Amino acid sequence: MNITKKALTIVATASLLFGLAACSSTRGSSSSSSSSIEKGATIGISMPTKSMERWNKDGRNLKTKLEKAGYKVILSYADDKPSQQNSDIENMVNNNAKVIVVAAKDGTSVGPAVEKAHESGAKVIAYDRLIMNTKAVDYYATFQLEQVGTLQARYIIDKLGLEKGATGPFNIEVFTGSPDDNNAKYFFKGAWDLLQPYFKSGVLRSISKHGGGVDGNFSVDKWQSISVMSWKTAQTQTDMESILDSSYAHGEKLDAVLTPNDDLAQGVINAIQTKRPDMKPGTDSWPVITGQDANEIAISNIHQDLQSMTVFKDVAKLADAVYTMVVEIAQGKEVSGINSQMDNGVIQVPSKLLDPLTLDKNNLDEVVKSGFIPESRFKELTK
Repeated sequence: MNITKKALTIVATASLLFGLAACSSTRGSSSSSSSSIEKGATIGISMPTKSMERWNKDGRNLKTKLEKAGYKVILSYADDKPSQQNSDIENMVNNNAKVIVVAAKDGTSVGPAVEKAHESGAKVIAYDRLIMNTKAVDYYATFQLEQVGTLQARYIIDKLGLEKGATGPFNIEVFTGSPDDNNAKYFFKGAWDLLQPYFKSGVLRSISKHGGGVDGNFSVDKWQSISVMSWKTAQTQTDMESILDSSYAHGEKLDAVLTPNDDLAQGVINAIQTKRPDMKPGTDSWPVITGQDANEIAISNIHQDLQSMTVFKDVAKLADAVYTMVVEIAQGKEVSGINSQMDNGVIQVPSKLLDPLTLDKNNLDEVVKSGFIPESRFKELTK
């Protein structure tokens, strides 16, 4: 009898444990599936400004794709104001956004807002600009940042014949992007890694005192001394006019200007046309001028020999990459295509990095082939 009771007790206990395990397993599966996001859910997209052509394209491309996939989209532009971007993101949280995509105006200032988003259960994707000093970033998508600067520097090196033994000395002026944009440092680092040895040898020199002076001992961590707040064309023009007045007012030759994007390039072009009308586009008197983004004005400028090149970052591909991230998150899948990690000062953020392309007069039509600019518009820009 005692043996029978013990056996029954063992069976009952095993059954109970099995039942608990089954319940636990069921709850685990249910939790896993609840991590998916229903169709029709709200996705937030926070862009930094409408004042730069590229952000309008970025926002429009991503919004269109997500809406076609059946999601509601809140698209906001922060008017170059960090406080406005924080308010925009908080509004997305209040509207129950499940994923929030942020192209930060200021990668540090936006931290509190994305932390609130995380607390609400939303996933946060940093778009093109890394969000700094917070754990509240799930993924990051951008282009190979240092490669942008590498392509710009490589173009200058090739055009001046430095690798072929040209000794100059060549006069070059150097600008960096907005001091509140974390990407600007990476763009400059990619360029400076190639250009600094030529400064050290004296083949390249900056004869102005812009930003306190750029020479062979200039280091990447000083990049903000030669930066342009908010990537403003007008500020770049003012700075470049000052450089020309102080250092190039007596016919001194300007061989190249490292400008990290097309807006700054336009400021440099405006300044040269105003202060040095003796410099003629398409001749040796006109400097090599670099850029980035393949803005419409840059396409026209390159065609007219005013700007030498631009680094083409196909924002449609970036929108595709982020769209895929959002859909995979929504479906509860592991995000694919992660090929790097970027340090935001607190965590290593899983990142998807795309390759940029050099455009100059020889391959400008790549913007048409990719669908970035319609052929009819391209013909207008290159008349």
